[in-house]
Amino acid sequence: MGDRPLLEVGRIGRAHGLRGEVTVSLTTDRTERVEPGAVLHAGDRTLTVVSSRPHQGRWIVAFDGVAGREAAEDLRGDVLRAEPLDDPDALWVHDLVGARVVTADGRECGTVTEVVANPAHDILQLDTGRMVPVVFVVDESGLPDRLVIDPPAGLIDDDGV
Repeated sequence: MGDRPLLEVGRIGRAHGLRGEVTVSLTTDRTERVEPGAVLHAGDRTLTVVSSRPHQGRWIVAFDGVAGREAAEDLRGDVLRAEPLDDPDALWVHDLVGARVVTADGRECGTVTEVVANPAHDILQLDTGRMVPVVFVVDESGLPDRLVIDPPAGLIDDDGV
């Protein structure tokens, strides 16, 4: 493993069939996490994907060295982790958490404590209690230290509400 922290990308479900395949529920929209050759970590084990295919909202995955139903069942419930992907065009949750948020005119708004999934746009939860839709981020070039937002009038006001 590299120096970067591993990110949760999925969870192993039950065994599928007799040959060692398992179901995997991804917690990411990046399906390359289960492409053949992908390296994942489950506890202290390193698993390499041999094959995968979508199945009823999940994935059926075969890992190198996992042969037979019993070996597959031993993985049940394990969290799958992987190294962050290098994609300069994406905003990653692990890069956003801990960043100071300032408005385009320089007003401090708080620090990102989490990113809340929302159907319209993910929302930055700040340590001040403020919530800012990610769509208002206008400059992320200062990450991992600083994000600049340009919110509409009334979203960020002087009394922190």
